[in-house]
Amino acid sequence: MRRCGNWPLHGEEKGRSRTRETKAKEIQITKRTEKRKETKGEIPEAKGRRRRNRQDRQNRQDQVREALLSILFPRCCPVCGEIVVPRGEKICPDCWKTLSFVSGPRCLRCGKELETQDGEYCLGCQRHKRSFVFGGALLNYNEVSARSMAKIKYQNRREYLDYYSEEMVRRLGRLMSRMEAEVFVPVPVHPARRRQRGYNQAEELAMRLGKLTGLPVCADALVRTKKTAPQKELSAGERLKNLEKAFAARPEFLPPGTKGVILVDDIYTTGSTVEACARVLRGAGVKRVYFLSICIGGDR
Repeated sequence: MRRCGNWPLHGEEKGRSRTRETKAKEIQITKRTEKRKETKGEIPEAKGRRRRNRQDRQNRQDQVREALLSILFPRCCPVCGEIVVPRGEKICPDCWKTLSFVSGPRCLRCGKELETQDGEYCLGCQRHKRSFVFGGALLNYNEVSARSMAKIKYQNRREYLDYYSEEMVRRLGRLMSRMEAEVFVPVPVHPARRRQRGYNQAEELAMRLGKLTGLPVCADALVRTKKTAPQKELSAGERLKNLEKAFAARPEFLPPGTKGVILVDDIYTTGSTVEACARVLRGAGVKRVYFLSICIGGDR
């Protein structure tokens, strides 16, 4: 059959039309395949972008919520208890100066300030065997920090933990980076005390640290099974004896393959509570136990 001018034959036009349709379908299939791969994690760059976008949205929402709360409910200082000035801060500048941050030579095991520069360990860690690897604290436990901790524990001033958790991550970040751990585990309180207070201050602190660092919090991995007597007036040996069989580990609540945990508590004095918790966790198969606390007692 002959063609007139440049007009294609009828069969050729149909063939080209099919070719265009086939190419369009191939493009659609390719796009769908790439989308499925992204969803399944086969393209980690795209998955990472989505995660970052979600995190950015969450951060913006948190900032807006924080701004609204600061207007409706002005933040109170964790030291003096008054409304923080200037607004937007979490502690009064003058009150910040009254806090005694742990500094100088420290015990390589528990992180207490050392009275002299001669040794590497405090008296407590020299005298008593430790089941934890090492730990650290933000503040020296004195009259100022004791009042703040009491308000958190007994007067429901949980918002003070916002400042302390951020300061812990800022000042103890390097120490935390050396901790080969996968999760935070808060030191538990007895169910009766939790019902009385309505919360566990160590768990509240752990949740904030988890949010700031990205580590998960396993609040059910450790439980308190015995209501012990107050430990304030007891010696280190008496405290440890008082805590015998006071805790029980529940490793089934830890992520599979967990080998290291970071215990979280508000106050470390003689180390008896952390030691008792570390022993039961080690007995349940945890290889490495570390600890973090807001306050730590003096070298004794």
